[in-house]
Parts: sequence; C-alpha cells; structure tokens
Amino acid sequence: MRGSLTVVGTGIQAAAHLTTEARLAVQRADEVLYAVNDPVAAAWIERTNPNARSLDSFYEAGKERRQIYTAISDEIVACVRSGAEACAVFYGHPGVFAWAGHDAIRRLRAEGFAARMLPGVSTMDCLVADLGLDPAPSGSQSYEATDFLVRRRTIDTGALLILWQIGFIGTWHYEPVQNVRALPLLVERLLQLYPADHETILYEASPYPVAKPIVQRLPVALLPGAAVSPVATLVVPPGEEPEFDREMLDRVRRLRS
Repeated sequence: MRGSLTVVGTGIQAAAHLTTEARLAVQRADEVLYAVNDPVAAAWIERTNPNARSLDSFYEAGKERRQIYTAISDEIVACVRSGAEACAVFYGHPGVFAWAGHDAIRRLRAEGFAARMLPGVSTMDCLVADLGLDPAPSGSQSYEATDFLVRRRTIDTGALLILWQIGFIGTWHYEPVQNVRALPLLVERLLQLYPADHETILYEASPYPVAKPIVQRLPVALLPGAAVSPVATLVVPPGEEPEFDREMLDRVRRLRS
C-alpha cells in the first residue's frame, strides 16, 4: 500500500536536539504535519519542507483535550490514506505526552500501512543531565500530576518522584494558560508523604542552547507560593532509603557465590 507515516520529535532545543534521522524524515516526506511550541522549530520545518502545515488550528480553547488529539490523529491518518509519505512532527520526544502520534501509528498499522516512531530528546533526558539526578540508584517514579492526585498513586518516598504538568492540574480541556488553582491540593497530598521541609525542585528545560534551565529549589510547604510556569515539572528527590530485606539479600549473595 502506498502511503506511510514517520513520527518524529524536535527535542527540547529544536536546533540542537533534532536527530539526523528525524531531519531526513522531514526533508524526504511528501507532506509534513507539525505541532510544536517553538517558533524556531516551526520556521525550520517550513523552510525544510515546502509541503509542511501546522496543526495549531486544532487547539481550540475550551475544547476537550482528547477530542483535540483524536482530531489530530484523524488528520494524520487521512494524509497517509491519501497515499502520502507523511511525517508528523511533535515537540520533545514524539511519544511522550503525545497521544495523537501513538494513536495514528496504531490505526495505520492495523490497516496495513507502514508506520514508525523515531526516538527524540525529552524533558526527562534534559532533567537528568541538568539536575545531576541519576534515576538508577534509588529507582524513579513518574506521573502526570492530575493522575497522581485523582488516583492517589502509592509511591516509594525512597525513590525519585517526577510529576509532570503541575501547571495544568484538573484541566481536561485545552486552556492556553496554566491553571495553578489546584496546586495546594497537590501540596496537601505531598505533605502526607514527605516532611514539610523536604526539598522539591521546580524545573524547566531550556528551549535554547544559549539559555540555562530554570531551577527553583524549595521545601514542599512553600510550593503553593511558588511561580509555576506552564511547562514546569516538579521533581521530588528521594528521602530515606528503605532498609534491605536481609533474607533476600543473603539469598541473592548465595546465588552469586
């Protein structure tokens, strides 16, 4: 069947994080559909492929987010069905907080079309590098902030905790500005798990190579008064490590001896 899809990401710093593979996919595509939040990335896409068009018109204020993402998926699928070798471009990693790309790939593969996703640089990658937090020693937990609250996720306070989209807690509809009204509810939940003076980090990856990331370190109790941007991520470093299970530790050692 003619028609295929390649889903790529611009990374966080579009000029620096685009992989060679992603660049080639954009250049060679018959049509490029993109949803990026950086004018530099948008300009590069338009310059690289004259058959590029933005998906920004699908983001209507007050519209349910899932409806927006479904409409974007429909648009991508329709492009491939028409016979185009299409490339869909999303901000950051194309598979992280980018439901439409995953959905379009699933639907097209079910219909017999070739569809793939290329890896990209995500905020998580930048966070590890900028903050020097290796998730391996303690383990890590990662939740969307609203999900963390409404499902009352059980977490290990001895492991790294990362909460995404804290500027949009409880926002199921698209809003062009953040909603921090529910931030105190998040703090209330965190205070049930951590001491009031436990350090947290508000983190924003830098979108440009010449700028530094924004890093605010403050105790849990002071979070409600913090300046939270729409793209802020909350990082909660691990607390006390849990004790070893001595019996299991001995069994593991015996297996290695």
